[in-house]
Parts: sequence; structure tokens; C-alpha cells
Amino acid sequence: MYPFKEGSFAPRNGWYVAAHAGEVGRKLLGRTIVGQQVVLYRREDGVAIAVGGRCPHRHYPLACGALRGDSIVCGYHGIAFASDGRCISVPSQTAVTSAVRIPSYPLVERGLWLFIWMGDIEHADETLLPTLADLWLEEPNVAARSFFVDEVKARYQLLNDNLLDLTHVGFLHASTVGTPEDATAEEWHDKKPGLLSCRRLTRNSQPPPAVKESGLATGLIDREFAMDFYPPGIHAGYAKLLYPADHPEHAGKTINVTRFYHAITPVTPTTSRYLFSVALDAAADFEEMERITRQINDEDISAVEQVGKLLQSMVHPPRDLLLRADRNAVEGRRMLQDMMDRERELAAV
Repeated sequence: MYPFKEGSFAPRNGWYVAAHAGEVGRKLLGRTIVGQQVVLYRREDGVAIAVGGRCPHRHYPLACGALRGDSIVCGYHGIAFASDGRCISVPSQTAVTSAVRIPSYPLVERGLWLFIWMGDIEHADETLLPTLADLWLEEPNVAARSFFVDEVKARYQLLNDNLLDLTHVGFLHASTVGTPEDATAEEWHDKKPGLLSCRRLTRNSQPPPAVKESGLATGLIDREFAMDFYPPGIHAGYAKLLYPADHPEHAGKTINVTRFYHAITPVTPTTSRYLFSVALDAAADFEEMERITRQINDEDISAVEQVGKLLQSMVHPPRDLLLRADRNAVEGRRMLQDMMDRERELAAV
């Protein structure tokens, strides 16, 4: 499936964000992830749980049921399942067979996020996740907040492609955080197992509109952008404003740093979930940042949905016109395709 091989959609052996940690409590939350129904909740001790979201009896959504202690009770026929997926009660009969169960998924709570592993449990490895230090969240005086959860009518890889190519910022986001120099910025790349990094620098450029409006900078500045991609769906980035190297008083000094976190989770082959968070100086104006980033994210979502709509109307997948700026996005696609190829190899053993 574009832009992957025929039959490839999204990796399963990898950590996706199932939800922001603050979304999950003592109320059942249903989510679809890589085509599978999942229900999330917290046990009475506060531990977050992820199990299959479909009752195996008549396929009723378990998110429409209720919690009884730490167990889920199906709202259709009252069948109850423990937090490990075991069936523990069937009201219409006394016998409960161990064969009746729902899947239980590895779930890791880290910082603002709940990460889920939808693939083979024996391959679930928490060390594949970025640490809070990797995400710049252990730096002093930094506060992080979850902002948005958006359901996007476009295949998951279109959002990844968008985030892996920052040359679009100067055009799609020209009214907020973009300037024409974004398309010609100096760029550095690094690729390691499980990590694709990009750093970009614009020198002696006019501040983007949102920066001017904030009063952070009015004269020429340098801007450093970073984006780290942790396949299959975590993008952690920052935007740093600096005084230019030739500034008479504050040469090279940092003015401001904003950290952005984009979690892209596949829902179905043609839909995805976009979870967005930020980290700022603890005394910063989060409300204003939420207003600005809401507009930016809406522009990104609109763009990828338009592309997704066009792709779905085509009988055959198109050939891309690849530009020099597409290097990072192409590397990201290769990493994801390699993950899916390895899954096929493991399944064939």
C-alpha cells in the first residue's frame, strides 16, 4: 500500500502511542490500533491496562461495557474478563473454559504517553522506547502537556512523511511558524538502529509571524529545528530561536526553545490517529501555544487528508517525484518497510 510494498500497511512489532496517559482512568476507553480493537483502563491500583476490545461471544465492543473491580464486564451478555484477558465469569453457565479469553497487550506508561505493542509479545522490548532524557524531558524547569488527539482520514504514513520533510513549513505554515528560508535551510541527517534524526538551521532570517507577535524576537535571528523519528510512530522535535552569530551583544545565545511531540498511530489502512504534546519553560504561556499549534496541526491534517483522498481515488499507486529534500522521508519509509519485511520473515519461520 502506497508508499510501501503491496500488502504492507504499518509495522506491528513496534511501540505506538495508544493514548495520552491522562486520557485513561477508571472509564473504559476504546481504540482501534493497526486494525485491532483495544480497550484501555486503569486498575484500582492505578496501573494502565490494554486488552482486546471485542467480546469473543457476539463481538460486542467491550468499551461499551463496565468495570467491576479490575475486570471488564461485557454490556451485552455480562461475560467478565480479568485484566490479563482471562474469562472469569459467564452468567448463563457455571463452567468457564480457559480457552475463552481476550488478548492482553504490553503497555508501558512513560511520561505523557501510554505505549502499546500490538505485535508478537515475545518481541516486545521496552529498551526500544526513547527515554525521557532522549525526549529532553529531564531538563530543569521544563513542563510538558498533552494537547490534541485527532482522528485523521488519511493513511498513517502520510503523516510520517509530512513530519520527516520540514521544507513544507515555510509554505503550509507561512502565517504562523514558517518563513521562505525554511526550504533552503542547512540540513544534517543521522541514521541509527531505531532512530532517524534531522537537524536544520536557518541563519540571519526574519522571525516567523508567530514569533514576531509573541515579542520573543523582532530582528534577524537564527533558528534551529530538530526532529527525531523513533519508528514506527514517535516524532520528537524542538524549535530553538537564537541570536545570530554576529549579534553585537548576545551572539549565539538561545532566546527560546519549544519541544514538540507527534505520535502517529495507524488505525485502519486509510485512517490514523495523531496525538500531539509540547514541552515549554515551566512559566510559559501554554494557552497561547495551544492556540497556535491547533492552527498548525489543522493545516497539516488538512494537507494529508487531501493527499489521502486523492490517493484513494486512484486505481494504481502513483510514482513519486522525489526531490533532494525528500531524503529523510525516504529513509523513514525504508526503516518502516524493513520492519514489516522482518515481521513477514518471522511469521514464515
